[in-house]
Amino acid sequence: MTQTSTATPALDELRRGLPDGAVRVDADILAAYSRDRATYCPAGKAVALVHARSTADVQHVMRVASAYGVPVVPQGARSGLSGAANAVDGCILLSLERMDQIIEIDADNRLVVTQPGVFTAALSRAVKAKGLFYPPDPSSWEFCSIGGNVATNSGGLCCVKYGVTTDYVLALEVVLADGHVLRTGRRTVKGVAGYDLTRLFVGSEGTLGVITELTLTLRQETELPLTVAAVYDSARTAAAAVSKVVACGVTPSLLEFMDRVSLHAVNDAFHMGIAPEAGALVLAQSDAGGDRGEAEIATIAEALAAAGAIEIAVADDPAEGELLLAGRRQVLTAMEKLGTLMIDDVCVPRTRLAELVERIEHVSSECGLTIGVVGHAGDGNFHPNVVFDGQDPDQVARAKQAFDDIMVISLELGGTITGEHGVGLLKMELLEREIGALSLDVHRRIKQSLDPLGILNPGKVFSVAATLPERRIDQ
Repeated sequence: MTQTSTATPALDELRRGLPDGAVRVDADILAAYSRDRATYCPAGKAVALVHARSTADVQHVMRVASAYGVPVVPQGARSGLSGAANAVDGCILLSLERMDQIIEIDADNRLVVTQPGVFTAALSRAVKAKGLFYPPDPSSWEFCSIGGNVATNSGGLCCVKYGVTTDYVLALEVVLADGHVLRTGRRTVKGVAGYDLTRLFVGSEGTLGVITELTLTLRQETELPLTVAAVYDSARTAAAAVSKVVACGVTPSLLEFMDRVSLHAVNDAFHMGIAPEAGALVLAQSDAGGDRGEAEIATIAEALAAAGAIEIAVADDPAEGELLLAGRRQVLTAMEKLGTLMIDDVCVPRTRLAELVERIEHVSSECGLTIGVVGHAGDGNFHPNVVFDGQDPDQVARAKQAFDDIMVISLELGGTITGEHGVGLLKMELLEREIGALSLDVHRRIKQSLDPLGILNPGKVFSVAATLPERRIDQ
């Protein structure tokens, strides 16, 4: 088993303050932890991996890193799609996956306190057992961590009605770059004392601090949802139907979109029984329960039908609805069978979804590559998946160009380059175009204030005009 050098003062100091086995330097282990699920993002060579189990462990890592000027890349489940968890040369990979305990579920105050390594689905099931509901539910919820969700401000399938991760974060415990522990927020529903530092760290992608504990607000458990699925002859017609649902006076608890490519990929992989003529699918749910839920799903079905659906099906059985939803959650797995994927994450005003779909189809035609589109239609957040042969340099170049073209289109339509995956490495070049030079400068000033050495996840989200000390942990 190949190993990096293990006899440096910095590594010795790192080991002295951590439990046996917490520090790994095996080359194959470091390589396995060097990247997230993003395609074609560069990853450097780490010199150590630390499996933290406590806030004290994280503090020790940051103190050593600050003393030696060593970059630190915080990691959760590495399920991200932007390269934000990728290693940089000479870094310590700080894995929080073993900080996986739910500390407290307070049913009376409807909140949960948790460590960051808990999987989102596990957290949701734990609070459900207490009659409570944690709404944010990324499609990857079975293998993404709650800390990573907060670090990227993830959305999910239910955000059309219930909002995204930031709407549920009451308080955070964060280890800063120098090892000090900062507590932000509070357990109360309301509170406006001072700046909202909690929201500053939500979506910061590990560049400002390491989140070690989260206090999240919960809702009462909802009724089992009713589901309606509408099939259309084209993606553009289906996208226009979404606008009809948004305007129908009912807020569905879920409103999802799948185009022909993604729909048939799921059908081929999981045998969903989708008709060959299906050009797109819109999936909607109401969790209002009782007569109200039935009335809401009927109104949504009417809007979908009026928009030109060629088939409408209302699933009265929750199990049938779950089957349809499972197909939507498995899109990424299904499409990976088609080739290498480059997964975009754009969001536009919902009234411009049809135009977005039409222009993505034009990009696909121009680059000569298949692009499958799925997304959280109720929020205008679409995920165009560019399919290509990763061994063909020409296709790789065309895929990257298509990826960038779609982001530019989203900006031209009044949207954003990322709705929920984050900037990471993939989207740094277009960040300034979206937020402007002054806003980017404010970002840099905040970063400099909290991380003056520039050691926290350097080179992610935006470039920082700072030079790291020359010392490294392997020197």
